[in-house]
Amino acid sequence: MRVYLVAGELSGDILGAGLMQALRRRHPRVEFRGIGGPRMQAQGLESLYPLGTLSVMGLVEVLKHLPGLIKVRRHLKRDALAWRPDIMVGIDAPDFNIGLERQLHDAGIRTAHYVSPSVWAWRQGRVKTIAKAVDGMLTFLPFEADFYAEHRVPVAYVGHPLADELPLVNDRGAARRGLGLAEDMATLALLPGSRGNEIRFQGELFLRAASMLRQRLGMLQVAIPAASRERQQELEALLAKFPDLAAGTVIVEGRSREVMTAADAVLLTSGTAALETMLCHRAMVVAYRMAPATYWLAQRLVKTRWISLPNLIAQETLVPELIQEAVTPESLVETLLPWFEDARLRSALEQRFAAMHAGLQRGASERAAAAITSLAERGALDAEPRKGE
Repeated sequence: MRVYLVAGELSGDILGAGLMQALRRRHPRVEFRGIGGPRMQAQGLESLYPLGTLSVMGLVEVLKHLPGLIKVRRHLKRDALAWRPDIMVGIDAPDFNIGLERQLHDAGIRTAHYVSPSVWAWRQGRVKTIAKAVDGMLTFLPFEADFYAEHRVPVAYVGHPLADELPLVNDRGAARRGLGLAEDMATLALLPGSRGNEIRFQGELFLRAASMLRQRLGMLQVAIPAASRERQQELEALLAKFPDLAAGTVIVEGRSREVMTAADAVLLTSGTAALETMLCHRAMVVAYRMAPATYWLAQRLVKTRWISLPNLIAQETLVPELIQEAVTPESLVETLLPWFEDARLRSALEQRFAAMHAGLQRGASERAAAAITSLAERGALDAEPRKGE
């Protein structure tokens, strides 16, 4: 069996390596070729370009690198047609991969895409392009599969690799000890974002809310994970403005899941962090501010009722969401307080999250490998997903 794989960044390299391991268990003599990073290469991928070749962010940067990206895609098309794989799998990087998938699909090579773009949220018209490009879409989340099924795109809901990775039972006390926090004190985790502009928009707001919450509760300790040393320095500079809070606050580089697990509640920006907090079974408040022009555009493009993945997965409001002008220190405090003042309310949400975690824990790599094998060997997925499966 020959599988052509194209991953665009670190997360794709991790996903691709897990997929390759699962495929090799099914097909010991499988061959891999395309683009991947060190993890995929360790599993036997012959990579034609470095992993970061496709990792271009921002409109200006994309335009600057567009001629080179087009050249890479043409080369991959020629290479794949010469190698004649049984299937080509694009791993995330939809702006690059879906175009390549369409070209190879039209040339008679079966194609799949692993990790759905947020087509259900904005630019929904892209689903027509996807339908012409892939023989199957592999999704992490059930509502994504429902969207593709409604648009008659062959789809397999494989579950989420993060759900497989994180344990169904965790230890709040052990996480607090590991971070040097008191085990018997109310604990708030702050995740204002991993990018510099997110820290600028949310960092001081979150810290001011934490300071006010500490005054309301009497005692509160705070833990903040920083995505990098640079982000850590930015957060430490902001924290210096709140000396009353600083003595009871720890800022650590990385270790976000440990910080989430240690918390009674988490205040965070929308994104993958909300999913990780859910998979750590912790109450949360999701708050997001952005540049006014960006918000104006998002209001007109985004088609979902919710912005956070826990609410989207549940298709109901399990966690509060505050957006743009609604994000004030006062509103954050009032929204956070119930998680600290009502232990039964918090416990009920933690139990709900644990059940949702179990539902997403499906062995994603193995299911993805099964779907890809079905497409490669028979040209179709084994079955359409059931609604909400």
